[in-house]
Amino acid sequence: MIFLNKWFLIFLLAVPVLIHFYRKKTFTTSIKFSDIKNLKRLKPSAMFKLRSVLIVLRSLALAFLVLALARPQKGIENTKVSTEGIDIMLAIDVSSSMRGMDFTKDGKRVDRLEVVKDVVHDFVNKRVNDQIGLVVFARYAYTQCPLTLDYGVLLQMIGQSKIVTEETEDGTAIGSAIATAVKRIKDLKAKSKVIILLTDGRNNIFDIDPMTAAEIAKTFDIKIYTIGAGTYGEVPYPVTDLLGRQVFRPVRIDIDEDTLREISSITGGKYFRATDTKSLKEIYNEIDKLEKTEIKSNVYMEYNEIFVYFVLPGLFFLLAEIVLANTRFRKIP
Repeated sequence: MIFLNKWFLIFLLAVPVLIHFYRKKTFTTSIKFSDIKNLKRLKPSAMFKLRSVLIVLRSLALAFLVLALARPQKGIENTKVSTEGIDIMLAIDVSSSMRGMDFTKDGKRVDRLEVVKDVVHDFVNKRVNDQIGLVVFARYAYTQCPLTLDYGVLLQMIGQSKIVTEETEDGTAIGSAIATAVKRIKDLKAKSKVIILLTDGRNNIFDIDPMTAAEIAKTFDIKIYTIGAGTYGEVPYPVTDLLGRQVFRPVRIDIDEDTLREISSITGGKYFRATDTKSLKEIYNEIDKLEKTEIKSNVYMEYNEIFVYFVLPGLFFLLAEIVLANTRFRKIP
């Protein structure tokens, strides 16, 4: 609370002055007695003692009215938050190699895509005011979810992502995945535009060369973070034997790390290698820290006049003093 006319507050000094003169005042009466010895033996009545309430009421009335004249105002603090969001396209490999069972979840072996979906889910939940979209790719690249602020829909689309089952759909089109993601965000006005591409293999579909796609991304100031997902060496891979049973066979799945490093280097991003569930989580956490949304807060005060809360009590005390002085505490002239 502030007082706009602070100089009025000096009149509050009149309150102690008023009380001082009241206490020093000598009361006289117009009725004369020849002897007041007997009167002096009389104890003052309770109402006589309460008569000092009049000066209290007058002092309160004066104080409140002075405070009202000083124009009290109450400030309400408001914060205006503005954000400069980041546009992020997630590109996730759903080729058959993602069936590799070298990652774990709750202590059990699961395929790579299952773990990736959980980690990406956590990554999305940490973002604020960023548009995020999803591209999935194998032989072809598809926009599973366009850029959106509706993270609920995005997370649903991530959960519905599946590894391809048709041989004609299988493959690893890294170049097409980058090109599809670039197409989605190239014309947007975000402060920063990012593609996070995860794959466990090497490009074997040459519709669009990965390096060419990376150069295109660079022209639109799009940064690409690449993640190679998978352990080194042979990986347990589920296959069906002659009896229709699912068994695991060791399969070597190579990741083209040189290409992924080059893609990131061209666009100013960074390459990561995830060999287990823990390292994959750490990678997405690091990217989350590298690409933070800028939040600006502007604090301002809005003041409201509250003099009425002082005027009304002041008038009440003044009226009460006048009424009591001319009724219950009225003096005989």
